[in-house]
Amino acid sequence: MGWRCTGLRWPEGGPELGWCKDGPAGVRRVSVLAYGKELGFRAVGERHCVGARGNVCPVAAVVPARSTGARCPECARLDRMHSVAADTIADDPRTYRVYLAWFGPGMVKVGITAEERGAARLREQGAVVFSWLGRGPLMAARRTEELLRAALGVPDRIPYVRKRAVRAVLPGVEERAAEVAELYGRAAALEGGGWPESLERLPFQAVDHGAVFGAVFGFGVAAEVTRAVTGLVDEGVVAGRLVAAAGPDLHLETGAGGVTGVVVLDTRLVTGWELTGADAGAGVTVPVVDIGGGGVQGGLF
Repeated sequence: MGWRCTGLRWPEGGPELGWCKDGPAGVRRVSVLAYGKELGFRAVGERHCVGARGNVCPVAAVVPARSTGARCPECARLDRMHSVAADTIADDPRTYRVYLAWFGPGMVKVGITAEERGAARLREQGAVVFSWLGRGPLMAARRTEELLRAALGVPDRIPYVRKRAVRAVLPGVEERAAEVAELYGRAAALEGGGWPESLERLPFQAVDHGAVFGAVFGFGVAAEVTRAVTGLVDEGVVAGRLVAAAGPDLHLETGAGGVTGVVVLDTRLVTGWELTGADAGAGVTVPVVDIGGGGVQGGLF
């Protein structure tokens, strides 16, 4: 049995792909990704469910190639049952942080994440800029999130297609930080407006991920994305030079396989596949959709 991809991760050092090998030992490893380097892989066989909460799928169910969930219905249900985002856990003893995250002009959300994870959750979502607001117990963080969502008129989630569509036209570092600062100021001004006493306020500090995400986010030459992968197929190849990454997306510059330019690969479409190495010059031979101009074709994801 070969190595199956478990998805893109965002530790402090930058993006990396996770892998697992089926079997009693549950062998796992990671591949650190570096901008400017070439990479390539070939899909093998069928895509299988990645399981739930670190456990393998008991039936190794086959899942659709175009699904971003990579789980069968039963594993998806089990995973959701233990999700903080689904508000199904009330007795989690960990400390949580409340944040404001900026994805593009007029696109700011409020959210929470476990403090032990640091800013990994923000990078996983593709947040270009963020600032912490406060820290405390889960339920206090949850109540603050709901308060700010109503008071500031911002959502708790933004469709991923909108995040991707604005990346090619992001403003400069100062301008994007200013929008977060303005909302932080409004949030801080809500004295006596419902902030839980158990939530510790944190000072404003805009953290910009532009350099972490790569050259297409306002640093260096902007590489325009022309196509997006819609799913892998058996023996299909994805290969090219990595120029940027954000959230689950890898931006690959390629000039072979019938596809040229910068192709975006949502790595949620890769999880669950067994992958083998491929020549970095092999290009892209899996199904793609034209998204010229940096946008995203409606309904793709």
